[in-house]
Amino acid sequence: MALELVTLPCLTDNFVYLVRDGATGTVALVDAPEAAPVLAALRERGWPLHLILLTHHHDDHIQAVPELRAATGAQVWGASADAHRLPPLDRALRDGDSIAVGAETGRVIDVPGHTRGHVAFHFPGAGLAFTADSLMAAGCGRLFEGTAAEMWSSLQKLAALPPETLICSGHDYLVGNFRFAQTLEPDNPALILRIEETERMRRDGRLPMPSRLSEELATNPFLRAGLPGLKAALGMTGATDAEVFAEIRRRKDRF
Repeated sequence: MALELVTLPCLTDNFVYLVRDGATGTVALVDAPEAAPVLAALRERGWPLHLILLTHHHDDHIQAVPELRAATGAQVWGASADAHRLPPLDRALRDGDSIAVGAETGRVIDVPGHTRGHVAFHFPGAGLAFTADSLMAAGCGRLFEGTAAEMWSSLQKLAALPPETLICSGHDYLVGNFRFAQTLEPDNPALILRIEETERMRRDGRLPMPSRLSEELATNPFLRAGLPGLKAALGMTGATDAEVFAEIRRRKDRF
């Protein structure tokens, strides 16, 4: 992998990600809910921090930016559309912009739904996508600001990435997400296997993040709204994919 990836738990259920380009030693952080775990990981590895990439404006993704910027001098990049409610940005990003972590080039993907200005970061050479609260492990973010149609469109952009892509999402909601997915597809063999593997990982002290996009396509109900079998199970044969997604999101909100 061109970028070395470090997954860090923060707060109660957040995850952030450090990436380091081996060719240049450049280090970036994706989102900043809590400074202490990040600074400890940097000290442990003897790494600097050059760049903080922000996915969206919620406090549990940005509140540690001032402390981290003061401690490391890192630049802060985030969505132009959310510049008014993000920490001061050194670079305002738009959909399709190229970004670089050292020698590794990535792309900004506009993924509204959870919030209006949510973005994801895809690094194709490294096979990494940082999706935060858009596409999540076995789920997707609540629709706090966007519409179901917007979120469905955003998820389709992410679903079109190469299936081997590692999806680096923002929270560990796996227990609840798996329980909900089982109400829709109780006999899905891929889902059953994924639940078993996740339980093994936790017993072994391994983190269940990131996940592969191929896993999400096989088990995540929010990506599977277009499948005839799932539509039939919901009594929505003939409905559009976006309508089925909206119904799945409503059911999860009440779950």
